[in-house]
Amino acid sequence: MDKITNEKLEKYFAISRDAFEMAKRAECANGRESERKTFLDTIKRYLADAGHFYKKKDYVNAFAAINYAHGWLDAGAKLGLWKVNDERLFAGID
Repeated sequence: MDKITNEKLEKYFAISRDAFEMAKRAECANGRESERKTFLDTIKRYLADAGHFYKKKDYVNAFAAINYAHGWLDAGAKLGLWKVNDERLFAGID
């Protein structure tokens, strides 16, 4: 597929929102609360940016922002900033 469709964006928004909500509720590795807070804030901002671009029908930048948000979600899971075990929402978890 070579187009960023509304349906594709909606799918990625839903997955990223679910992952973000799970990350916020999940337990954190000891002593990592500061990093966790920074990651969650960054993710929140990328999600907001994605929503802003989506409303403007700027699907390319919306897609980029939602993928950055999800990259941070996956990195946080890998680092133990949120202990999650959902391979549908997070890549590369053990």
